[in-house]
Amino acid sequence: MPIIKNKQASRFYKILDKKEAGIVLKGLEVKSLRAGRASLNESHVRVSGHEAFLINAHIPAWQKQLENYEPTRSRKLLLHKSEIRDLYLKSQKKGLTLVPLQIYFKKNHAKVLIGVGRGLKKGDKRMAIKERESKREINRALRRK
Repeated sequence: MPIIKNKQASRFYKILDKKEAGIVLKGLEVKSLRAGRASLNESHVRVSGHEAFLINAHIPAWQKQLENYEPTRSRKLLLHKSEIRDLYLKSQKKGLTLVPLQIYFKKNHAKVLIGVGRGLKKGDKRMAIKERESKREINRALRRK
């Protein structure tokens, strides 16, 4: 069950592949996540060397947290070496990017669902809207009869 969803991802990217990764958090960040106080908008995943990082994800401070807390710090993702290499190779292809889709808890461990996405053009977005509207009209017509 997702705690935090990236609603912008499906709007701007066509998701081709998905991977699940653990995330390294500090103690009070977990409480903030469980309260649902985080945002994945404008965040992305970067693979550098043999590590993957969640960049620019906003997890605000929990109530009376220390003053030197940075809410948009880079957070390390926990993946196997082969998965990191796979994500790196996919991110190097032209037009593909790594987008965090959602954060959720699985057996008391925080997980991030990473999507490999291709950016949508303006025409693609318009076509998706037309398809959605036509499906609605068809469903309405079927319900009337």
